[in-house]
Amino acid sequence: MAMQLFIGGACAGKRDAVALRFPAAQWRRLAGDVPFSDSHQALIANTPLVVTGVLEWLSANLASPDSEALRQQWQSDMATLCQRADQLNAPLIIIATEVGRGIVPMQPEQRRLRDLNGWFVQDATVQAAQVWYVRHGLVMAIK
Repeated sequence: MAMQLFIGGACAGKRDAVALRFPAAQWRRLAGDVPFSDSHQALIANTPLVVTGVLEWLSANLASPDSEALRQQWQSDMATLCQRADQLNAPLIIIATEVGRGIVPMQPEQRRLRDLNGWFVQDATVQAAQVWYVRHGLVMAIK
């Protein structure tokens, strides 16, 4: 089983789309003080795992001044999580919020958050076998 990524704006219907496709899934919300790699603890054999809260998790990690080190860490963690999910035949689904289409914020930390979110989504797209864009409850396959 390969990873799937669902992306769209706030309140676009991502959670509903995932819940409809994966009714038996376990859900895990990322916490700011917990490494992304800890998501592997929530994996259960033959049970989909939905990971949410990416934007909030990234926001909590803004204190780390080294964006490249943060990105390298989550790339590694994501690859390991995908591999472990495959071993357990546990579909992995990540829900991410699109924030790159609005007005560019004046605050540097808010601009950096949007950069981190964009990089995270790009990295998840590379790992994902399928990527879905959700807007107004409509789900479109983009990969």
